[in-house]
Amino acid sequence: MTSTMKRLGIDRLNAEERLSLLEEIWDSLSEEKGALSLTDQERKELDNRLEAFERKPDDVVPWEVVKEKSPPAGGR
Repeated sequence: MTSTMKRLGIDRLNAEERLSLLEEIWDSLSEEKGALSLTDQERKELDNRLEAFERKPDDVVPWEVVKEKSPPAGGR
């Protein structure tokens, strides 16, 4: 664990709380224009996924289902 996590008390949060904090931080970054730039490879992958979705829009798995099937953090 990094000293920053300890200094901010993040190390005392459980896995669900840390994930929630991570989501909040990610959302705050995405609100800043230009804060997140993609590599060409990342942009191409997103384009491929969008194209696949547009071809078969019903061939998706809702986030809730993915999250439900995922192993708990640290339980690999």
